[in-house]
Amino acid sequence: MSSTPCGGERHALWRKCQPIARGGKRLTTTPQDRPPERLVTALQRKKNADMPLTRDELLLRLNDLDIKTTTIDHPAVFTVAESATVEIALPGAHTKNLFLKDDRSRLVLVIAKSATVVDLKGLAKRLGMGRFSFGKPELLMSTLGVTPGSVTAFAVANDVEGRVAVVVDEALMAHDSVNCHPLENTATTNIACEDLLRFIRSTGHEPRVMALTAADAVARS
Repeated sequence: MSSTPCGGERHALWRKCQPIARGGKRLTTTPQDRPPERLVTALQRKKNADMPLTRDELLLRLNDLDIKTTTIDHPAVFTVAESATVEIALPGAHTKNLFLKDDRSRLVLVIAKSATVVDLKGLAKRLGMGRFSFGKPELLMSTLGVTPGSVTAFAVANDVEGRVAVVVDEALMAHDSVNCHPLENTATTNIACEDLLRFIRSTGHEPRVMALTAADAVARS
């Protein structure tokens, strides 16, 4: 009888062998960590499911795109200020994310450098949109599949209907890599800037890279 695991045993063995980080340990994913083909197929089916992606499923998708990332666990953080108090040994720029709705219910996810003061009024005007307000938690969950405090660039993978436009802070592009929550605020994932844009495009969204501060926007005009 063959000793090769199959079915549920093979899935369990593969998951056991993956370097999923817990308790503050570092996890680096590379293309060599690619899951078995049938698991990738199952993950592709997940794109159209009602349930949002989990952290582990997100990391599998990044692997499938040949995108290398490093993830570190840490205590839960809900604001930029709280994030600043947590020591995260990762290179690159830290991000903050604004989930916005205009007065015609059009939705935008702004992915900004944590220090950027976003000119919401000016941004709405340049996007040809109405006055912005912050999207409510129920709307956030129904479109991006995350809760307040866990909003992240990666959440666009859950917007299978393409309702959310994506704007990326030009200031982030000065860095080689950026740090985003992997769909939960108890960890941070480092990813190359160009790979983040590639991931966003893979979800069917075309990111618009723009200056977000009033002064920078005037300088570009």
